[in-house]
Amino acid sequence: MASSVAFSHGFPFDPAYGYDAPDALLGIPAPPAPDDFDAFWRGRYARARAVDTRPVLGPVEEERDGLRIHGMTYASVGGVRLGGWLALPAEGPVRYGFVVGHGYGGRQEPGRDLPAPLPGAAVILPCVRGMGERGRVDSIPDLADAHVLHGIGSRDTYVIGDCAADLWCAASALTALVPELAGAGLPGGPRLGYLGESFGGGLGALALPWDDRFGAAQLTVPTFGNHPLRLTLPCAGSGEAVRAHHREHPEVTDVLGYFDAATAATRLTLPTLVAAARFDPCVPPPGQFAVHNALAGERELQVLTAGHFAYRGMVAEAAELDVNRTRFFGERLAAVG
Repeated sequence: MASSVAFSHGFPFDPAYGYDAPDALLGIPAPPAPDDFDAFWRGRYARARAVDTRPVLGPVEEERDGLRIHGMTYASVGGVRLGGWLALPAEGPVRYGFVVGHGYGGRQEPGRDLPAPLPGAAVILPCVRGMGERGRVDSIPDLADAHVLHGIGSRDTYVIGDCAADLWCAASALTALVPELAGAGLPGGPRLGYLGESFGGGLGALALPWDDRFGAAQLTVPTFGNHPLRLTLPCAGSGEAVRAHHREHPEVTDVLGYFDAATAATRLTLPTLVAAARFDPCVPPPGQFAVHNALAGERELQVLTAGHFAYRGMVAEAAELDVNRTRFFGERLAAVG
């Protein structure tokens, strides 16, 4: 099947969704927020910040790119204990701190999320609940199509809210383990950076508006943007499971209103770099651009040819994004000390 972005593919739908030019995507808005949207998220954030994360740093598992990479665990909301990795500079003090969210397949190793965006950075790479071996929780499915529906019957039980809390608790674990970052969010203290791709991009948009410990963010092909529109768009990602559930349970629309990354972006005032794709079979581009378009603060956009799809030129585009990332965070995060 042909696409309006001139890719040949085997999907039974157009992963560009008929948008022939980026300008058309730049007009997609965010849905309105439920009346108590802010109160709901501020309450969740307050509960997460009250958690004693009790982080435990394990031995060095790998050393590369000027970093020593440790396994680590920490506590999150609901009495859940999660794992991940903490990368620390092999030499010299910590000058920056980053939280890195993962995609909707979990994280089995630090992988391509390292090296750090800036030299001298401490980077925590958490596995949110249900995702990956180090995020495994017995009661939560570990496959994306089932995970995205877990607890969806209520805004208070939906797993996506707890996954956002896992990121807040990861930031708490980072600042507890790294003395140089202990003052993050306090007057005169450092600000953390956030990076998230796909699932991690959507979670970042949901989590960051409420957390003043962060100073800048990068969201790459973010999911969960403009749920009312996404429910009309077929895809090959977890959104298709939500669409199928919605057909049988249309009342779920009310719950999804609290977990819309584009709606949350209207509250996100941090400088934010968004990398959004024009063609993406897993995360519909209109939802990605809706997140960018809704941002309330300083924003930058890098338009990618495609996401979740191999194409000629992707290596060059990824290298360009790496350069932009380094510049973007270097200009917006002050070094410690």
